[in-house]
Amino acid sequence: MAVVQFWGTGRRKNAVARVRLVPGSGRIKINGREFEDYFPVLTLRTAIVSPLKTSEAEGRFDVLVRVQGGGLTGQAGAVRHGIARALLGVDPNFRRGLKQHGFLTRDARVKERRKYGLKKARKAPQFSKR
Repeated sequence: MAVVQFWGTGRRKNAVARVRLVPGSGRIKINGREFEDYFPVLTLRTAIVSPLKTSEAEGRFDVLVRVQGGGLTGQAGAVRHGIARALLGVDPNFRRGLKQHGFLTRDARVKERRKYGLKKARKAPQFSKR
């Protein structure tokens, strides 16, 4: 018998999260580690769980995530985006609530690339008149 599972890919900055929702008790595992160990900051944990709360699917699914790239905040945003996208596979009626809270919108802000002749993306070397 095949296990029912729902996939969603989330992205934020340079982080990419592949999220899998499997019917279960509500456990969240990220890169094989427990949710609380991977994201020790409470604000990031609440942001990640928020799509499940708005769709009232919090205790119904186990969330299995593979996330790579970026920093902790970017990874949390990517996981949140991936969970929201996977929830659309569970029930398309979740779309309205998820869209209203902005969980389905891909945050396109990425670090600007460094240009030659400059120290950073826009910071020029110090100008000396003499």
